[in-house]
Amino acid sequence: MTNANKSLVVITGASSGIGAAIAKSFSAAGHPLLLLARRAEAMQALALPNSLSISVDVTNASAIKAAISQAEAQFGPVGCLINNAGVMLLGQIDTQDPNEWSRMLNINVMGVLNGIHAVLAGMKARKNGTIINISSVAGRKTFPNHAAYCATKFAVHALTENIREEVAMDDVRLITIAPGAVETELLSHTTDEAIKAGYHDWKEQMGGVITPENVAAATLFAWQQPQNVCVREIVLAPTRQQP
Repeated sequence: MTNANKSLVVITGASSGIGAAIAKSFSAAGHPLLLLARRAEAMQALALPNSLSISVDVTNASAIKAAISQAEAQFGPVGCLINNAGVMLLGQIDTQDPNEWSRMLNINVMGVLNGIHAVLAGMKARKNGTIINISSVAGRKTFPNHAAYCATKFAVHALTENIREEVAMDDVRLITIAPGAVETELLSHTTDEAIKAGYHDWKEQMGGVITPENVAAATLFAWQQPQNVCVREIVLAPTRQQP
């Protein structure tokens, strides 16, 4: 890999699951990292070289910008931003607490926009950069009990493609990674125990789900393509996952 591929990579939601797996994968590829999540100790426990771990809430735009400025002073300009932070709160719209909708919209949509806003102007000015947004199959089709969550992930798909078109002539890439069922902590955030039990049964019926490492490998593959090649979207799911 060339030195150009050793640029700073920023990863949100890096404390566990897909974010932690992506951090390990990009670190193994030789990249300096800025790891962002609310749980700083969990990120520090990854013990990755040339990495800076900062506790940040992605809904706080100024905190994201401050953390990125700190990392750029140490490692140079951001070459890749991976917006991975997200929350999945499943429920029926007529019974779900509306506060859960607000939480998902703020983290899953505003958090992504805040990250993009922090790096995009610099990438356009440098005529180089990649933004990878971790969305979901639920950003392409609907599922029972997923209405509000699907709304946030459809938004991620839409804003990624919209911005990709806007900055294509600036040689900046935007990429959507859309996993299906993955073995992470994401389901644990759902407060409806019956829905959680049904989701677990669905995973067992499929014979298991994909791993965070599978998603990390797809993300690294998309990033490692030449800058003039934009893998616009990767959808990956367990082979037995039908929807």
